[in-house]
Amino acid sequence: MRDNSKRGGNHSPRNRNAISAGRGHEGEHRKFSPARPGERRERSTASQTQRNSRASNNKEEHIYNKERSSYNKNNDYRKKRSSLVTRDDYETRQAREHPVENTIQYDELERRITLRVTPDIAYDEERLQRFVAESLHIDVRTINALRLRKRSIDARQRKVMVNLTLEPFINEMPPRLDFAPVEYQDVSHGERVIVVGAGPGGLFAALRLIELGKKPVVLERGKDVHERRKDIALISRQHSVDPESNYSFGEGGAGAYSDGKLYTRSKKRGNVEKILRVFCQFGANPDILIDAHPHIGTDRLPRIIENMRKQILDCGGEVHFQTRVDKLIVEQEEVKGVECHTGESFYGPVILATGHSARDVYRQLHAQGIALEQKGIAVGGRLEHPSELIDQIQYHSREGRGRYLPAAEYSYVAQSGGRGVYSFCMCPGGIVVPAASGPRQVVVNGMSPSLRNSAWSNSGMVVETRPEDLDGELAPFLLEAMADGTFAETHHDMNDPQNPLRMMYFQEALEKATWQQGGCNQTAPAQRMADFVNGRLSYDLPKSSYSPGLISSPLHFWLPRFVSTRLIEGFNAFGRRSRGFLTNEAILIASETRTSSPVRILRNHETLAHVQVAGLYPCGEGAGYAGGIVSAAIDGERCAEAAAAKA
Repeated sequence: MRDNSKRGGNHSPRNRNAISAGRGHEGEHRKFSPARPGERRERSTASQTQRNSRASNNKEEHIYNKERSSYNKNNDYRKKRSSLVTRDDYETRQAREHPVENTIQYDELERRITLRVTPDIAYDEERLQRFVAESLHIDVRTINALRLRKRSIDARQRKVMVNLTLEPFINEMPPRLDFAPVEYQDVSHGERVIVVGAGPGGLFAALRLIELGKKPVVLERGKDVHERRKDIALISRQHSVDPESNYSFGEGGAGAYSDGKLYTRSKKRGNVEKILRVFCQFGANPDILIDAHPHIGTDRLPRIIENMRKQILDCGGEVHFQTRVDKLIVEQEEVKGVECHTGESFYGPVILATGHSARDVYRQLHAQGIALEQKGIAVGGRLEHPSELIDQIQYHSREGRGRYLPAAEYSYVAQSGGRGVYSFCMCPGGIVVPAASGPRQVVVNGMSPSLRNSAWSNSGMVVETRPEDLDGELAPFLLEAMADGTFAETHHDMNDPQNPLRMMYFQEALEKATWQQGGCNQTAPAQRMADFVNGRLSYDLPKSSYSPGLISSPLHFWLPRFVSTRLIEGFNAFGRRSRGFLTNEAILIASETRTSSPVRILRNHETLAHVQVAGLYPCGEGAGYAGGIVSAAIDGERCAEAAAAKA
């Protein structure tokens, strides 16, 4: 047998006979994963004499000792550790190989059925009804409906199961809607509140203002959601980026054409269920109310956004497109309104919900003396695998997702050099899109249609970056960026430690470097994943969903070492965790930089108003207080309530 313990480096193979509790070559505990997704290996057994010598009166103890003896003998590990297989290890492996299948519990008082079933039952309504009827010993014809209340997939074991919570309607009809719709009133003559930005933060702020009897005046620099689609198409076709209408700017904000993912951890900040119900009220699939990771899809979200705008107008609110706010009107330390590039002025309290890419707004606020602070971000690239491979890895099967399961998701986190390395905005069955919002930028993002049925799955792979890193490991990269005279002229205060825009400057430097490496257009530099880890140039690239095109580039060489070395260490860790994930079938596409706002617009924790000037309510992701569609929508409602109380 080859002694793998002497092999060095991150790619040393593990002993192939190791079971789930075995140790890898570096000595840490790891779960067993086969050479190929779904493949199981035979395990040799000890002699009958050995089994009998270790047998006990208890049958389970006998089997446990047999397995431990077999493992220790055949892998020659007894000298290193006399009890590699513990009882917990054995029980864990038995649970994996012989999981409990379809189970059901019925709480008559709460009228809830909790099930743990196989996907063929969970995703087939007729089979599900038959299973419930047989389990409850009732006639299936008495079940008029089974309303789903919660649904999640458990792929931790080899046998993938689905957890469901149902509300049964037996011998009675279910209500038409599962929720009471929000009532919106006529606010034609109400007091005006200015909402800058028509992303999720701005739209939900406007709708909440209508609930509270105030008239929202929404100012959006970009175009409506349908006209915006034409400008987005030109990015791929002509490599032309309209700085006012792109993946970041326009009705619906960055989320409208970059996925429609509704999962959030911000449950303490507001009512997540209300946000999801409002989406359903305007046309979203009610499945978002029950799924653990709800998702609308970029193909359906534009229609929902349009319905929200129509509701605002029908109630007497105003929506102005192609109206960019250039300045706040400030009198005696109070914001009275805004001036727009059209020459118009709008007066009233201001909810500022401009999104994380409105860099001109940050510059304008800084120039006006409005207090800001720099904020940490995460940067890296977008990693794209064949979706079939991710399905095979995550569902532990060569068949992948099969007939019933959705495209598989993943989530990875590691630590490297005191900074987090993690997957971000994972898009199963999705595509990689160009997300630049101005000239001399290449930025990538991911999105998924509602069916999540593309041939690829992608995720941002990013490294946590803090403001103090600018004067540390990132200093050489920024010094090189400042050697460009044009860049240095527009970023002359880069080295000022009091400058709140420094993290934004770093973003801009990385996006410009990516643009240069891509050939000074929207072609993105890319490298095969294993080549990136091993420091090799990729001589060819696999087919990709990124429509403007890719060019082979040594990302390991020109990305900031602060980023590349940590990504490499993270990829090695993820590859050890999931066999097959670290592969040259995957490609890393540069650069992912718009994970969050690099600036925070300071506000009072209680009043949500700016700490320095009254009448200004920094809102959502662009202000540094949210991270995604739902959390931005929640913050929009909170800011609307605060502004309405003072209007």
